[in-house]
Amino acid sequence: MYLNCHTYFSLRYGTISIELLVETAVKLGIKKIALTDINSTSAIFDFVSLCKKRGIEPVVGVEFRVDDKLQFICLAKNQEGLSEINEFRNKYNLSKEPFPNRVPSFLNVCTIYPLECNEFVLNENEFIGVQLHEIHQLYKYDYKKFVVIHPVTFLDKLGYNLHRLLRAVDGNCLLSKLPKSKEAKEHEYFVTPDELINHFKNYPELVENSKKLISKCDFIFKFDTPKNKKFYTTSKADDLELLRKLTKDGLIKRYGVNNKEAQSRIDNELRIIDQLDFCSYFLITWDIIKYARSRGYFHIGRGSGANSIVAYCLEITDVDPILLDLYFERFINPSRTSPPDFDLDFSWDERDEIIDYTFKRYGADYVCLLATHVTFHYSSACRELGKVFGLPKHEIDELVSSYRENPSNSYTRLILRYGKLMEDFPNYLSIHAGGILISEEKLTNYTSLLAMPKGFVIGEFDMYTCEDIGFAKFDVLSQRGLGHIKDTVDLVWKNKRISIDIHAIQDFKDDENIKNQLKKHETMGCFYIESPAMRQLIWKLKCEDYITLVAASSIIRPGVASSGMMGTFIKRHLNPETVEYIHPKMEELLFETYGVMVYQEDVIKVAHSFGGLSLAQADVLRRGMSGKYRSRLEFDKIVEQYFENCKRFGYDDDIAKEVWRQIQSFAGYSFSKAHSASYAVESYQSLYLKTYFPHEFMVGVINNFGGFYETEFYIHEAKRVGAIIELPDINGSNLLTDLKGNIITLGFIHVKGLEKITINQIIGQRNIRPFSSFDDFCKRVYIGLEQMIILIRISAFRMFGYSKKELLWETHFKVNKKNTLQTSELFYVEDVHYQLPSLYHHPAEDIYDEFELLGFTLQKPFLLVFQKPNCEYFASNLSTGIGKVIEILGYLVSLKPTRTKKGERMFFGYWVDEQGEFFDTVHFPNATKMYPFRGKGVYHLKGKVCVEYGHCSIQINWMQKLPFIVDPRME
Repeated sequence: MYLNCHTYFSLRYGTISIELLVETAVKLGIKKIALTDINSTSAIFDFVSLCKKRGIEPVVGVEFRVDDKLQFICLAKNQEGLSEINEFRNKYNLSKEPFPNRVPSFLNVCTIYPLECNEFVLNENEFIGVQLHEIHQLYKYDYKKFVVIHPVTFLDKLGYNLHRLLRAVDGNCLLSKLPKSKEAKEHEYFVTPDELINHFKNYPELVENSKKLISKCDFIFKFDTPKNKKFYTTSKADDLELLRKLTKDGLIKRYGVNNKEAQSRIDNELRIIDQLDFCSYFLITWDIIKYARSRGYFHIGRGSGANSIVAYCLEITDVDPILLDLYFERFINPSRTSPPDFDLDFSWDERDEIIDYTFKRYGADYVCLLATHVTFHYSSACRELGKVFGLPKHEIDELVSSYRENPSNSYTRLILRYGKLMEDFPNYLSIHAGGILISEEKLTNYTSLLAMPKGFVIGEFDMYTCEDIGFAKFDVLSQRGLGHIKDTVDLVWKNKRISIDIHAIQDFKDDENIKNQLKKHETMGCFYIESPAMRQLIWKLKCEDYITLVAASSIIRPGVASSGMMGTFIKRHLNPETVEYIHPKMEELLFETYGVMVYQEDVIKVAHSFGGLSLAQADVLRRGMSGKYRSRLEFDKIVEQYFENCKRFGYDDDIAKEVWRQIQSFAGYSFSKAHSASYAVESYQSLYLKTYFPHEFMVGVINNFGGFYETEFYIHEAKRVGAIIELPDINGSNLLTDLKGNIITLGFIHVKGLEKITINQIIGQRNIRPFSSFDDFCKRVYIGLEQMIILIRISAFRMFGYSKKELLWETHFKVNKKNTLQTSELFYVEDVHYQLPSLYHHPAEDIYDEFELLGFTLQKPFLLVFQKPNCEYFASNLSTGIGKVIEILGYLVSLKPTRTKKGERMFFGYWVDEQGEFFDTVHFPNATKMYPFRGKGVYHLKGKVCVEYGHCSIQINWMQKLPFIVDPRME
């Protein structure tokens, strides 16, 4: 009889988790129960799975509402019924039309209408629902087709209060102004079956009708069968044959002929891939990559998929699993508890086209993006509740920042109490970072679809449910690092007619020039290895090869660094003969990494071979420490099993605890070895381009507006590698930055306040013919005075030989405040240039103009310093001052805030000196408090030069931001 139960996936309405709903039903002795979340199917499969485990028969459906008004409740008789419900929802979800008052002629769905619809002529599968508060109206109806509807929305009074708060949050209104029409009835909590029957004791027909209705519904679902598209071709045998042929072609390209080890690995992988029905998964991934290449797009294959030599031969990844001794079972094995997936990175501006291709290639009815549920964090819940109770913003900010333990204000106490209850409640559906599902059957068999802003549709369940019901997702992701690689390759072809196969990574790894570039830590602009911390690590490791860079990509992760194991790895890498292993078994397992768990594979190896866990348990452990577990209880049991096994194996307790500490510190943050290798591949591709085509590379980085640093410092880096940088120019600049020879001309996009319509006019007119004079520009480009002034101040007219001030005078004569003076082209009008007295110009004026309009200057910012102190030290001679307190001038590049073990705030600083070279500083808590940072600018720094593994940094004990001279125009 429980035909209308809600979970908190009835967003900002329900208050009960799926687990609590099922557990409460068990306690009340309920044998069959229907989940009907409001306009949502998100919770269905978790609900069904949990019901089966707890011995309850699940029924699934949807409660349809329009603007908080109940239209009807639909219950699926079977899986076909769920598909009908989803098809119906899709029609209105995707068209944005409201749901109608009546449902179509469903074959496998029972529909329950509210009592006010009693005048409907009902078919066999349609009923009228009666709630507790409506019993007194039954005397006036013929209730042959009536059933009992008792909505379940909360468990008690506390839940009812929480429900009302959620409704106020949803309506963005004060709780006191919440309309009753938006609330559930106060009696919508669980009652026992006997109580419910007792309420309707005078109407036994309704109870009997309800039992008959729910008996018609029997939702059976097979969780353990694959749901992905079965075949890429027309059969499993053809898929395997095609996969074998493509792999053989790739084998020759990657390894040459007669490589027996590679062939052996391929044979083994193909056997497992075929056994576990993953042929089509590999072929679909290959097809997506093939399309991308046909469009000239670049990609990186990341994640554990890079453990596969088949993926390497198909060029899904560029990671050689033989070189790195990667084992395929990390990606696919019969014991793995979660489906594998390929992570495919494309350029940020090309990803949408790849997704669009996937939808068109495999059919809109079979493809969707994966959803993710954005949940209420404690702070966001408290903030929303603060609005509901009418607190002013400053009080909400104070409340959220402090979380007072003993608040005196009653509203504040309520906010903190209910904020905690709301924590982790789903708030709204969003798009997963890159997950795509490609289904064998229509997606409506599993979910309804929702349209998102870019036009792609998403399902209503997340990655965990996706895995549970048998889908292996495809992750199509984006990043700007690939954008600058693509743009660089295109620019090299355009300027030098040199074609680059950027995926020929095997040709880069042993290149001595690239090794030297890496050894000198000249990595600015290179994906993942350009940050100050990574450049320091490369320096300390004396890294000059691909293998070491793979390790560096993992040990730079936060958990590894904070555990102290990064320092341990560096020390052991530089002095391998001094390594002492905590246990002989650890030496056997981790000899390659000097006894340090560098990769996720190391965690699995140690948990399995040292801790005695099964491979399946070890994988759950890895996922749990990455925050990806579904069941905390399952995870805790595995931890308990680890320590029991260690005791059984006779390990010393301290050794078992230390190994567990290392597992904890690494598992949550480290990459899989294949993932680290994938990052290192992209780093090497960037290094190759920077080594051999530095100017094109820096233009590619600048034009993709991504990376660790601001555009200013990539422009500075372009200067360091020999390029000449020019300000935007009306006859030489486009929207983006351009390169001709070794001259880089900044694009108009960098000029603040310059409107797109202005840029389009300039480029459009210049494409007809170049501008011959300032007057020629005024006649042909119709823009307002403010836009003209911006162009003059950024020196865009400098080729005509007039000073800025002369042009500013003339533009006020020749341009009105809205448009340039339009002159008919039918008559030649001689250019007019006014004779002006000599106008004083200070060089600092140009620097200030650049700062204002670009956000940086192409000149040295040190030129603006008022009374610049004389310092003898620069980045180049820091090593001569080791152990000494020195003074140096630095222009702030970036800051990395962190906290000590005591929770005190400190910083790592990165600077450029007067010679254009970079150096590092450390600001411990005392120095941070006494000499705080005061924003961007030039600083006078004093501190002790320290050295660690050959890398010099300055431990700051005094710092002062230096004042700039006043803009001469302001005096």
